[in-house]
Amino acid sequence: MMRWWISALQLLELFVSSLVHLLYGFYIFSTAVAGDLSQSFSDWILKPNLASGLKEDDPENSTSVDGLPPIVLVHGIFGFGKGRLGGLSYFGGAEKKDDRVLVPDLGSLTSIYDRARELFYYLKGGQVDYGEEHSKACGHSQFGRIYEKGHYPEWDEDHPIHFVGHSAGAQVVRVLQQMLADKAFTGYGNTSPNWVLSITSLSGAFNGTTRTYLDGMQPEDGKSLKPISLLQLCRIGVILYDWFDVPWLKAYYNFGFDHFNMSRKKISIWGLVGCLVGKNGPFASGDWILPDLTLQGSIRLNSNLRTFPDTYYFSYATKRTRKILGVTIPSGLLGIHPLLFIRVLQMSQWSHPPDVTPPYKGYRDEDWWDNDGAMNTISMTHPRFPIEHPSHFVVNDSECQPLHPGIWYYKIVEGDHILFIVNKERAGVQFDVIYDSIFERCRKHAFRKTPTMPNEVHHQ
Repeated sequence: MMRWWISALQLLELFVSSLVHLLYGFYIFSTAVAGDLSQSFSDWILKPNLASGLKEDDPENSTSVDGLPPIVLVHGIFGFGKGRLGGLSYFGGAEKKDDRVLVPDLGSLTSIYDRARELFYYLKGGQVDYGEEHSKACGHSQFGRIYEKGHYPEWDEDHPIHFVGHSAGAQVVRVLQQMLADKAFTGYGNTSPNWVLSITSLSGAFNGTTRTYLDGMQPEDGKSLKPISLLQLCRIGVILYDWFDVPWLKAYYNFGFDHFNMSRKKISIWGLVGCLVGKNGPFASGDWILPDLTLQGSIRLNSNLRTFPDTYYFSYATKRTRKILGVTIPSGLLGIHPLLFIRVLQMSQWSHPPDVTPPYKGYRDEDWWDNDGAMNTISMTHPRFPIEHPSHFVVNDSECQPLHPGIWYYKIVEGDHILFIVNKERAGVQFDVIYDSIFERCRKHAFRKTPTMPNEVHHQ
């Protein structure tokens, strides 16, 4: 009898979670459509001279070799860049705070590896090359989207970039920097980690999250999915979305799996069946983002990633829990988005299955209870597992001035996982405080000293 009650509660929780996520997705989509219709109506009424000046998305206008280093904002899971969802901004309009900001549109559910490759070619230009070995192993095309002209083709060690990544976007940038160090891009033999001037993380997914297991990842391997789960519903929806391949819909929002060729124009109904039953596609090969966000997947990634001595690192870890009499609970009702409240509660009570090998030596459940509804706070401060990287906890920004490269400076902010994206009104004054400090740090405190040239040496 007890087993039936547990199963009924699990199905009820799945129904509620699915409904909340579906409604929020519809809200975001409808908000973007309404905003675009309103803008189109205004343009039609006012009839501005659209021919004057250059297009806003023209890469030639994005940055200047002689100007300041660009700041690149990298979105997280289910995110989108400039040009998707119409005029809606993933970063809540933060990109307007500086004249040298780029907001790339990467795959919203593609793997950390694939997104890092896409980000490189978005900046340098050319056709995205996922690598022959990786593409064969994962069952997708080696080549992807073509960027006729990169958004910052001058990018090199003399013209480095500041990166700001939210959630999984922070780990994407770390993987990209390691690829630059490993000279992993064919035809680019001069890449180095010094192409990255600074990395700032907002709720960064450095060490994985226990939420992946609550959503449906198997804690036994961190790769496979539970038969009945939120992620199974997500998987089916994404496959159908890509198979029907409605052009205007895909142009408006894309999960990023075009290189897997799941469109009805490329595979038959039997190909669709193959994807749905798990024989083909990204969910069969594991080349999508959720396996990278499990504790095991993050440890696998981190084992090959370094913190480099000439790059500045800063992170904001978010937390929406507190402890009362030793028990971790959500810190209030009103301050947590409805999309995240259930997960804040569940993550604060997470217990690793006793019959499953812990993800690392010394693992303790209580270390992972503080969270923001999507990520565990311990995961967001700095890379910790399998090896802890140099770090410094910051209470006041003045404590870390001047900044030193090669160290992860981190702050803990009271907020949930989506506090600083999409809707700036939710964050209130904190939105401007956080982003203003990020942009000021990039412009005034994180810089690389230019080496003295021989003809500039002053003889006493």
